[in-house]
Amino acid sequence: MSDRIKAPWHLWLVGIVTLLFNAFGGFSYTMTRLGRLADLEMTPDQIAYFDSYPTWANTFWALGVWGAIACSLLILLRSRYAVTAIIIATIGLIGTSIFQHILTETPESLKSTPLVIAIWATTLLMLWYSYRQTAAGVLR
Repeated sequence: MSDRIKAPWHLWLVGIVTLLFNAFGGFSYTMTRLGRLADLEMTPDQIAYFDSYPTWANTFWALGVWGAIACSLLILLRSRYAVTAIIIATIGLIGTSIFQHILTETPESLKSTPLVIAIWATTLLMLWYSYRQTAAGVLR
């Protein structure tokens, strides 16, 4: 007899949907760091804004993006380290949000309240979900 708890159907749904959502952030971050924002049809003002990020803000952005992607993958792999990954992502999101919404003036063309809400909601959902699945013994 096995002690292993069967993965619930929602684990796959949450893991796959969040991985797809977070992949957009990974793509955006990668294109920014490679200097390929013009390929995404961004204006010179938008590109200048992203180029103005100080190292600490880029570090928080990287923590947020890659921590969230890691969490999605770790959920799919049923690893309890998904909790650690999403805590790192949340710290990254907090730092990035402070930079974008408090310390700088984001260009109007880059302001998107629905996107900000979706990113925060997804991150908090992943934090709650990974914690609950770890506590239930699904993520080990």
